[in-house]
Amino acid sequence: MTLNRRDFLRISAGTSGSLVFALTLPGCSGIQTGFREDEGAWKPDAWLELTTDDKVYFTLARVEMGQGTYTGLTTLIAEELEVDPAAITPKFAPVASEYRNPLYKLQLTGGSTSIATSWMPLRQAGAEAREMLILAAARVWEVDHAECTAFEGHVRHPNGVDTLPYGKLVSLASSETVRHDIALKPQSQWRYIGKARGRLDARAKSTGTAEYGIDVELPGMVYAVVTRPPRYGARVQSFNASDIQAMPGVLKVLEIERGVAIVAGKYWQARKAQENLQVEWDTSDALGLSTDDVFAHYRKAAEDDAGERERNDGDFADAASGAERVLEASYEQPYLAHATLEPMNATAWYRGDTMEVWAPTQAPDLGRIAAARVSDLSPDDITINTTFLGGGFGRRLTQDYIEEAAAVAYSLKKPVKLIWSREEDTRHDLYRPAMLHRMKATVSEGEVTGWHHQVVGPQILDWYVRNAAPAQYPWSPKFLYNTLGKVGLMAEGIATPKDISAIEGAIDYPYKVANVEVRHTHTDPGVPITWWRSVGYSHNGFATETFMDELAHETGKDPYEFRRALIDHQPRHRAVLDRVAVMSGWKNRAPSGRARGIALFQSFGTYVAQVVEASIENDGIHVHRVWCSVDCGQVVNPGIVRDQIEGGIIFGLTAALHGEITLQDGEVQQSNFHDYPLMRNYELPEIIVDIVDSDEAPTGVGEPGVPPVIPALGNALFALTGERQRKLPLKATTSSL
Repeated sequence: MTLNRRDFLRISAGTSGSLVFALTLPGCSGIQTGFREDEGAWKPDAWLELTTDDKVYFTLARVEMGQGTYTGLTTLIAEELEVDPAAITPKFAPVASEYRNPLYKLQLTGGSTSIATSWMPLRQAGAEAREMLILAAARVWEVDHAECTAFEGHVRHPNGVDTLPYGKLVSLASSETVRHDIALKPQSQWRYIGKARGRLDARAKSTGTAEYGIDVELPGMVYAVVTRPPRYGARVQSFNASDIQAMPGVLKVLEIERGVAIVAGKYWQARKAQENLQVEWDTSDALGLSTDDVFAHYRKAAEDDAGERERNDGDFADAASGAERVLEASYEQPYLAHATLEPMNATAWYRGDTMEVWAPTQAPDLGRIAAARVSDLSPDDITINTTFLGGGFGRRLTQDYIEEAAAVAYSLKKPVKLIWSREEDTRHDLYRPAMLHRMKATVSEGEVTGWHHQVVGPQILDWYVRNAAPAQYPWSPKFLYNTLGKVGLMAEGIATPKDISAIEGAIDYPYKVANVEVRHTHTDPGVPITWWRSVGYSHNGFATETFMDELAHETGKDPYEFRRALIDHQPRHRAVLDRVAVMSGWKNRAPSGRARGIALFQSFGTYVAQVVEASIENDGIHVHRVWCSVDCGQVVNPGIVRDQIEGGIIFGLTAALHGEITLQDGEVQQSNFHDYPLMRNYELPEIIVDIVDSDEAPTGVGEPGVPPVIPALGNALFALTGERQRKLPLKATTSSL
């Protein structure tokens, strides 16, 4: 059985504990619903609240980190409720089982799942609330409810003239019961879904009123910074606490698990004190390797262990023994940081028997576990207030920054805001893993007869399970937290499905080749890792689509035609491939001095084909245009889909051109945007996005723009220079290859 990341977490939750949280609508167990007369508010379910003064509030169970959930999910519930999305006020959800991502059984936002998992539940919630309001109005008018209609926050009388606003009906509606399945509106009646409407968070973000984690201000708040070891795994041996304690504004200096924290009345007082902090580190268990050691480790592991067979169609060994040619190539990809523009931060306030946390987190239920770990409180005693996120990309799925803030706050009964500097964020990130790919293909009579892909590297769940396992069992005693994580890992592949974060995108190789074998050599050099935008698809996309380009060249075929001939059994793949070829004018010559590369990839259920046109000018790679065709099923908001695809393309190009975290003797060598740059405005290409009109269920768009653009650029450079680059980041001059 092969499973993707979503399947793994979904099934492991069910098999590892039988703690199944149903995603029900009215009467959710932990959320108070019904009509509250003192507040004049009616909560028909866990998401909606309608008030007697005609306000509508929507509890947003997924965080907003720029990907558009604030608008997209609100649109879903607004469509059926018959209220303009702009008239609804979204509120970020507290930690509650009702708000768990049904695919993960955790309250996390990731994996490009927000629209896909909310598509039906939110529309159903809106439809049921609308029906209850109609029933209430019909009772007032003493008419058949089937003859009443809802429109723009009102129920309309059968006479077509009289109306009642929702606010006048909420009390009555709360006593109504929906006794049958409510039919959802047909597509022909949609007023908001599928329309390119403005983002609901645009004004707040444009005017600076949107509150990110770093914006949180509380009365009496103090500030904390943490000095962490230069090498992962080192421990504090000693530090000059008394010297620091005597510095201006310093309130406290303390050792926490990840280093030494300084608390001061002002942020810069804490930073100035940090400059004078002298820590002796115990490095006996610290990471000491360099980047070259990592890849030497991978190459040896690949030789020593062929790895676990993850997919096996036909018989590759037999194909290889009888093939005219066996082509081979290896690809290397470095560690990558997330570089969110809002650095890691969290604010925590310990009050003796409770703790309240404000944080830009992608996983508030894991954040609650992180805070519980470092205090005497249970998860139920801890409140997580989720804010807007200034970028996530998977970084804020790991809750180390909340754990640090909670540990510091636990030592003093004041609100404490902990802020990482850009340098700390770069050097102490949990990275996209470096990976090695060894590819083989067999060719006979000009046709590809076999495909072999050996993926070499770690898997992310080994690092993530620490807080994820207890978050699934928040009632479990804290002394079992680490045990739950260890048991989960021990059972991986036995009682629970395999983690395939390393091989997603490799095992779903879509081309029609008779003999396909994919293996994973699981080896971990010990560098901290976590999810990174598009996860395993990001590195497997580069290896797969670059090697496909190599095969096209070796068989003397056009890269587009070569792929097309192998994809006729996959209509959605083929459609986006054909569309991008047409829109880019693939069959025409590129302008003088430029070349084009093509790539095709499916990730997170979304099909994407891209063509990149590039040149080398002034010893630099210049990306001129990117054409992209995307099929993500039913589109909720075309504007946001386009934004996300464009963002993914720029994110992927940044990795292709600049992305590289290197290690020297265990220390990360990069520190800020001068040596870990993001793509600048002057570098940005023209991006043309084509969205396929589809009736299929919606899939994600936050990540699928990333994987194909990296090989498409590399393939363009090969077409330009005739030299193949098999290592990222890509280089401009052939002498550096």
